[in-house]
Amino acid sequence: MNRKVLLVGLGIAAPLLLLLGFGFRHDPQIVESPLIGKPAPNFRLADLDGNVVDLADLRGQPVIINFWATYCAPCWVEHPLLMEGARRWHGQIAFLGIVFQDDPDLIEQFNAEYGSWGPSLVDDGGRVAIAYGVYGPPETFFIDRDGVIVDKAIGAVSPDQLLGVANRLLAQPAEATG
Repeated sequence: MNRKVLLVGLGIAAPLLLLLGFGFRHDPQIVESPLIGKPAPNFRLADLDGNVVDLADLRGQPVIINFWATYCAPCWVEHPLLMEGARRWHGQIAFLGIVFQDDPDLIEQFNAEYGSWGPSLVDDGGRVAIAYGVYGPPETFFIDRDGVIVDKAIGAVSPDQLLGVANRLLAQPAEATG
């Protein structure tokens, strides 16, 4: 009798434990972007000095867009990496920062103190962040020469991801931009 109870108990518990284990493999807060593989939403935004950047004007070269803010601790962590990337691939990959729900004066102070890796574009009303489906900073989008989003980082971008995706972007032939 005890053996039968044990087998029935295992028969019930094993599938439940298996389902629970599969559930822990996925972070419910991470939502895969439906934009990967699709054209990047275009925008025209002004930087802190009033200079307008139009994403369409950058077609033909890879672009890395980072949504960030001064109140975001992971943004501070990834800042030196983005500085190094912008320096390393200067003239080959455009680095754009889009200010996410932050005060432009604080952004200006931050850039003055810690340096800037690209223009800090002001997204008044958050319409660009909404178009990209940004949940919160930092989020980084990698756009190829054809204007297609090829990858996305949620949270601070890692050195391996930055290097890997940048190398893939640069390996894309320039002729493919038709």
